[in-house]
Amino acid sequence: MTEYSNIFESVKNASLGLIRLSDEKIQSILKDLAALAIRKTDFILAENQRDLERMDPQNPMYDRLLLNQSRIESIASEILQVSQLPTPLHLKLEEKMLPNGLYLEKVSVPLGVVGIIYEARPNVTFDVFSIALKSGNGLVLKGGSDADFSNRAIVSLIHEVLEKHEISTQAFQLLPADRQATKALLEAVGYVDVLIPRGSQGLINFVREHAKVPVIETGAGIVHTYVDESADLEKAKAIIHNAKTRRPSVCNSLDCLIIHQSHLNNLNDLIQPLLESEVKIFADEQAFHALNQSNLIHLAEPEHFGTEFLSLQLAIMTVNDLEQALQHIQIYSSKHSEALISENQEHIERFLLEVDAAAVYANASTAFTDGAQFGLGAEIGISTQKLHARGPMALKELTSYKWIVRGNGQVRK
Repeated sequence: MTEYSNIFESVKNASLGLIRLSDEKIQSILKDLAALAIRKTDFILAENQRDLERMDPQNPMYDRLLLNQSRIESIASEILQVSQLPTPLHLKLEEKMLPNGLYLEKVSVPLGVVGIIYEARPNVTFDVFSIALKSGNGLVLKGGSDADFSNRAIVSLIHEVLEKHEISTQAFQLLPADRQATKALLEAVGYVDVLIPRGSQGLINFVREHAKVPVIETGAGIVHTYVDESADLEKAKAIIHNAKTRRPSVCNSLDCLIIHQSHLNNLNDLIQPLLESEVKIFADEQAFHALNQSNLIHLAEPEHFGTEFLSLQLAIMTVNDLEQALQHIQIYSSKHSEALISENQEHIERFLLEVDAAAVYANASTAFTDGAQFGLGAEIGISTQKLHARGPMALKELTSYKWIVRGNGQVRK
């Protein structure tokens, strides 16, 4: 048995007992972890700084890697929120009595062992542990080398709290940040029940193409917002600016602004807040010629449409009607989050009905696509596929079910 197989087997064996933990015990562990994260903020930030020193601040991943006091406070708050959520386990989803006297119950259970492959986002380490523990799942973490100091610091705190509560730390393990560990995790059949990649489209594609373990795809967001002919431009201005600039490095940030041609005369005013935030614009020909000249405004190339920028960059596409906007989204969307700004109720309902994405918005910023914002607590990721889970994945999405059959000597003829 290889070194990694030993790790996987220990996680699998240790995770079997998690189903027996009471929800009160889990709440206590998570409350202690949130408090410890606050107390050890200086330690976490010092280790995070070691990671930051190895990355170019201009790298779009830098903001994802960055931790600070307010972000740690936010993480601790989300851990507490998860602790207070109803348990997703032991729920009776269905029950029936068969004519032969067999009593059937369909009951929620953990997935088992969840593998997470993620890039430079150390907050993921806290988030996924909280959700995995609350849903009774063991965890194999494979972070990127960019965040290795941060991840190891966070896992050390997790293990400290688990030991305090006499819970085996073997159920929650962080693998080395090397390619051999990635390969082993992708091939951990019989040990890991599901893999969830969190990161770039390249990472997600690599995991999907090479994994022998079932995969739930998450994360990559090529996000559009369409400004309809009837749109309230003041609403539009605020929504667009928030969706693009709140946190440009995350997957729910705006990548392509689609505008109805009737708004070309208003386009300079519409994007003025973006320019003030130094957003680089790649505009199609119609929009480019409608805009005032600026060193931030460039003529778009074909590759700018269908790009997840993860930075202060934005494409603009001009369309003649809702039909063209829907066609553009259908071609380029990653099925993450899509939005419409409109006062036309018929157009709103059609957009919400026809757009194929995990989250579809009318007159609101796509920045809300987030487990905590949806009231789910911290999230394990945002699924862009349709099997098992879609959208923000939280506690319920980390469970499956089993059938419990109670009899009294029945045999089948």
